[in-house]
Amino acid sequence: MKTAVCPGSFDPVTNGHLDIIKRTSKMVDKVIVAVLYNPSKNPLFSVEERIELLREVTKDIQNIEIDCFSGLLVDYVNQKNIDVIVKGLRAVSDFEYEFQMALMNKKLNSEVETIFMMTSSEYSYLSSSIIKETCKFKGCIDGLVPDPVKKALLKKYK
Repeated sequence: MKTAVCPGSFDPVTNGHLDIIKRTSKMVDKVIVAVLYNPSKNPLFSVEERIELLREVTKDIQNIEIDCFSGLLVDYVNQKNIDVIVKGLRAVSDFEYEFQMALMNKKLNSEVETIFMMTSSEYSYLSSSIIKETCKFKGCIDGLVPDPVKKALLKKYK
């Protein structure tokens, strides 16, 4: 049984994230969507809120588990017996950083593989930061995030 992890901050989850998660779910037996808890960041949504939003927007995908972690991704991968790390790439600019992380993870655990998946072109410009800024200044985010996420964002920026 192959298990993949899609790690990220998901603050908030966007349709670009969902694109990668759904496509990954078709390639492996199980996908763990792992929310990173980073105490040095000041996220808009708590880890619990991000987990709840992810559960809601992925409820129709059968082979998904939502979890959270802190620390090194490779330690989480080892703890959960994960076979593959899946990282979404929006543009070439994402590649350099993600490539460095993949090589470091490989150095720390030679058994783990990282797969880079290009997001669909319709979401290639999306990031959680852009979504938050657009919503904060009353811009339209229709079609960029799932409806439950839009509602949660509008509530935060009320």
